[in-house]
Amino acid sequence: MSGHSKWATIKHKKAATDSKRGAAFTKIIRELTSAAKDGGGNSDHNARLRTAIARAREINMPANNIDNAIKKGTGELPGIIYETVTFDAYGPGGVALLVEGLTDNKNRTTAEVRNILSKKNGSLAGAGSTAWMFAKKGFISILKDKVSEEKLMEVALEAGAEDITSEGKYHEITSDPANLEAIKEALKKNNIPVDTAEITMIPNSTIRIVGAEAKQLLDLMEALEEQEDVQNVHANFDIPEEELEKISQ
Repeated sequence: MSGHSKWATIKHKKAATDSKRGAAFTKIIRELTSAAKDGGGNSDHNARLRTAIARAREINMPANNIDNAIKKGTGELPGIIYETVTFDAYGPGGVALLVEGLTDNKNRTTAEVRNILSKKNGSLAGAGSTAWMFAKKGFISILKDKVSEEKLMEVALEAGAEDITSEGKYHEITSDPANLEAIKEALKKNNIPVDTAEITMIPNSTIRIVGAEAKQLLDLMEALEEQEDVQNVHANFDIPEEELEKISQ
């Protein structure tokens, strides 16, 4: 679990620059369009769309951009149709990777993902090779100095959380994806600020990675995330805090 939280923190820091924000806009627009196409344009009845809208608002995407992306998904406006793609892969240290994307050209995306993996000490694996190691969950992280573990447990478990752990600087909540919004709302009512909230793939177990392999792994994940068709990269690593500090310097 801690590996997931650490990677989310790294991504958020990197997304602070204008160029990264532009890339984030592109990815979320695709997610909005795809979610609306698959589940309709009414966020009250489409949890995936509701989550995508929340993410768009977090990075200050203009409301007009959000609306247009949704309308392209429902067919009210013309737009590109994106196909969901998933790649199973392995990275340095035998870390399992699950790469999710949205693309208008699967052959192009497959070739580009394979190229990134080969250049960055990774390899593409057979379909389903790593997917079984992950479970779809609602995930929320909260800085420890914002709320006590006791208070958080009281609020989150009542709202439908499955598990709460406290590691490093964060409390981490996992839940059934359907309960994510209810938990977020309960936290908001209790003035508990959320650092990260998303529906994601959580590894069932983790592999401890240190030294050169840790840096290689983070370089690989960043390169994959920067590929325009890739929406999310999930991995089952756990890099110690002190190791992460050294890499970040």
